Amino acid sequence: MKWAEELYALHRSQDLFNCYEQALELFPNDDVICNSMGEQLFRLGFRDEAAAYFYKAVKLNPNSADAKENFYRVANWLVERWHFVMLNDVKRNRMFQKAIENAVQAGCKTVLDIGTGTGILSMFATSAGAPHVYACELSKTMFDVACEVMAANDMEGKIKLLHMKSNDVQVPEHIPERVSLVVTETVDAGLFGEGIVETLIHAWKNLLLEPKPKDANCDGYGQVIPAGAEVYGMIVDCPEIRRHHRIFVNEVAGVIVDTVQFASPVHCRSSDLNEPYATEKMSRVPGGYKALSQPFLALTADFNSLQDLERIASGKTCRISVVVQEQGLLDCFITWFVLHLDNEHSLSTAPSEETCWEQAVFPIQNLPADGYFVNPGDTVLLDVSCPDCYLRLDLVTVIRAGAADSGVSTDDMTMESEVDLCDALASLHTTHQTGTVRELCVLEPIEIALLNNVTYHQSFKNAISKVISALTRRENGTLRNENGALAPEECFLDPLYVLDVSEGFSILPLIAAQLGKVKSYSSVEEKQHCATLESLSERNSISKESLEFWLNQLEANGDVLQRPKSDKLWSVIILDVVEPCGLIRQDVMEKCAIAR
Repeated sequence: MKWAEELYALHRSQDLFNCYEQALELFPNDDVICNSMGEQLFRLGFRDEAAAYFYKAVKLNPNSADAKENFYRVANWLVERWHFVMLNDVKRNRMFQKAIENAVQAGCKTVLDIGTGTGILSMFATSAGAPHVYACELSKTMFDVACEVMAANDMEGKIKLLHMKSNDVQVPEHIPERVSLVVTETVDAGLFGEGIVETLIHAWKNLLLEPKPKDANCDGYGQVIPAGAEVYGMIVDCPEIRRHHRIFVNEVAGVIVDTVQFASPVHCRSSDLNEPYATEKMSRVPGGYKALSQPFLALTADFNSLQDLERIASGKTCRISVVVQEQGLLDCFITWFVLHLDNEHSLSTAPSEETCWEQAVFPIQNLPADGYFVNPGDTVLLDVSCPDCYLRLDLVTVIRAGAADSGVSTDDMTMESEVDLCDALASLHTTHQTGTVRELCVLEPIEIALLNNVTYHQSFKNAISKVISALTRRENGTLRNENGALAPEECFLDPLYVLDVSEGFSILPLIAAQLGKVKSYSSVEEKQHCATLESLSERNSISKESLEFWLNQLEANGDVLQRPKSDKLWSVIILDVVEPCGLIRQDVMEKCAIAR
């Protein structure tokens, strides 16, 4: 194994795997070699292959703790946890089963299950009597799972399973003819986030028969389950969401932070973002939430209409006005949907429902401090759109109660007149941002929550201050002249060196730099975060010489962090030892040992 580590360190991947192949030829049933092979494959990004070797190692030695831990870890990478939640949602399963049975009994003979996962919807169709059932799955892991599940249910030869994306399925290369029924559950908390719109547009154009006229039976026509959906929204006051998506303090342990506009990735329109919303089970959010408005209809979708699907895909914006019913803070919009499987069966993902789906959360950020508070009678204008087929809700403005007394009517407004109204009322409500433009810094929600934790930072400040004071007194004691008097200030040549190796964005180096003659080293990696710390350093009158970034030290000295000076050790090393979930960070003891 040591030789394998040497080869890995030298980036000799081919020699590494040749070594393992030879070892497995000699010892094919050695669980340690299989487990080690899996670790090397996982390191190099071959997760499916790694899982196979971990699984083999567990089979060879069920008592191997390392192999079991590795297998469970790679399983978490390969199989999303929501698969288990969905399979345990009995109501969802029954509703889909009944809708599929109705469609098959009405004449749908050929079925395509898109994104089959474990294959449960395909098996519903087969059990209902559909003679020709096809299923496609892109994930290699889930494809293998579906094969095993179908075999276990004696349906291996009754369902044709394709390891491919539905957009790549062609007639007659992969399926012999267009199908009369497409079943799919490629919906997320925001309804469209798993690509159901693009998927169904392709299906209607290439894989489905002509859409079924109203009240006609299925024979000779195509249809989709689910048939459509409605998306509902609500304005919400929620301290937990506020804590994770908005900085609501101006100063943290003596460091002024109000000159930077902090935002979570959910808020920022950036091409590298996966989703414009977070997800929460609102009924279980710590501290609860308060509805500030009645539920409103955000949009509707007809999955059996190619025209309606293309309308959604166009990204056209719809502006909605919502009247505030309760006093509170404008923290976010939340949305849920009612999924109509057919004319008889529907599923709701409302906060009050016990369902496998969470609600989509659209945090509201970067208003003036007094702009979040709303009163009954205020009107919130928001834009609803689906750019790139992702649901998005954007706050336009808040019209304060009484602003309409200016004589402008808000009834029956067109899109253009609403825009004009917003401009006209911009100076009448408190959400109009004035002042200088602040520097933007994007932080993960957990980093924002940590920055809001004043007690956490004050505790670190107290601990660091205590250590620095003790070290300063000790150094002062060695710098007295022969008469016992303290040496002149210029005799203090070197500062105390503080290294912060916390995970993610941290202002602890700035807190330390304010505590005396200290030079702080930050571990932040992103250029944006470095620029933010430099900006905050300037705002708090911390000299440039007092802040350094330890990655610069790494680049200058190879992969190992050196001492600040050849004859100097670090005075303080700050370790972030606890994960946000409350667990001790992995390898933290090794870091402590190295630091000491």
